[in-house]
Amino acid sequence: MSDITTVNPATGEDIKNYDYMSNDEVNKIVDASHNAFLEWRTVSHEERGRVIKSIGDKLMEYKEELSRLMTEERGKLYGQSQQEVDLCKAICDYTAENGVAALADDERDIESMKKGIVTYQPIGVIYGMQPWNFPAYQVFRYAIANLMAGNSVLLKHAANVTGSGLLIEKIFHESELPNDLFRTILIDHDQSEKLIENDKVRGVTLTGSDAAGRIVGQQAAKAIKKSVLELGSNDAFIVLEDADIETAVETCTQARLVNNGETCVAAKRFIVVDSVYDEFRKRIVEKFEGTKSGDPMDDSSDIGPLARADLRDQLHEQVEQSVAKGATIAVGGKVPEGKGSFYPATILENVEKGQPAYDDELFGPVASLIRAKDDDDAMRIANDSRYGLGGAIFSKDEEKAIRLASEQFDTGMVYINGYGLANPALPFGGVKNSGYGREHGGFGIKEFVNIKAVHVFGK
Repeated sequence: MSDITTVNPATGEDIKNYDYMSNDEVNKIVDASHNAFLEWRTVSHEERGRVIKSIGDKLMEYKEELSRLMTEERGKLYGQSQQEVDLCKAICDYTAENGVAALADDERDIESMKKGIVTYQPIGVIYGMQPWNFPAYQVFRYAIANLMAGNSVLLKHAANVTGSGLLIEKIFHESELPNDLFRTILIDHDQSEKLIENDKVRGVTLTGSDAAGRIVGQQAAKAIKKSVLELGSNDAFIVLEDADIETAVETCTQARLVNNGETCVAAKRFIVVDSVYDEFRKRIVEKFEGTKSGDPMDDSSDIGPLARADLRDQLHEQVEQSVAKGATIAVGGKVPEGKGSFYPATILENVEKGQPAYDDELFGPVASLIRAKDDDDAMRIANDSRYGLGGAIFSKDEEKAIRLASEQFDTGMVYINGYGLANPALPFGGVKNSGYGREHGGFGIKEFVNIKAVHVFGK
């Protein structure tokens, strides 16, 4: 029996079987990755940028194949799979264009010495554990920045998107990047812990749940390794009294249901001030009622299946627990009959502290609709969470919204009158139980470098 079997969540049918690598095979890959790093670190920033550009170009040759495979393995809409590949290409292009300046030495005039130099040097093998919800983007987000910085990269992908992880490796290997600088490894949790302990692994990054983050963060700390953790959230989208309700409804619908609702920065809690609550509720319920679940390869489908049957069951259990503790279902909330791990677009009302819909992350097309007394109460509820990844504010008073976003929202990212998954030019990451460290925006490229001070004396 194989160690990994990928399953099509739209049909429940098996796709392919895979075996874990042996410990000896993994150790040989680490050694080769380290040796490749020793050469790559000497390559100029300009040449690295050119190679990064070639990865993006090669990716586009595989756009259709990778998009179809991501849809088959995890059930995301085919059109959204294509958009994901385009985002990965944008990351390559942005990094190639901006990486040279971001990594340039910083010379400083310092009294009592000739000059001071701050230089950003690569550190070695960076090990990334990535989730299934964005099978390509999650990989490119950390891998491209670290390759530009001069490091080498290992990928442990989520088991249910193993095929995508191996196809991404093939794409990297067909670019101008030396093969051993990027490897996809098939290992279990025990092998992963041993890998973190390996002296040649110098950095660890995880995107996943806060529960997984606690484990990996402890493993990295025990080995005194730098780590970046991008964990879950239950992002609040705040609708203030002076909001454009149409914009708020359209954006909240998209921000909750994109990627089948399986997005860490999805709109999970709609916090609406009392004066506009009824209008917002009426319109958002209509939107969710009109949402069609179906074959993710079919253009007429609005959402596809959840990535796995156990994840669908877990989500439904969270809905039922919330209802048992006082929440009410405005729309959806019933497991459909038939094959596939589908779940309907769902809105819960009367959501309060102590319910999973208020306290936890619901990873799927389920929104919590919460009434706030006024603007201050809305912000209080938004920050009343152990998470702090993203959030949004809807208000026609842009200056006020910017002030609230920058001074009061206790999250790493805030959207104002709109929503976007990520932008390579802006940092991505959170606070509190949503983790630490940043990717994108010139910050990710410096997470795993040696920020080295060079003191120059003399006349």
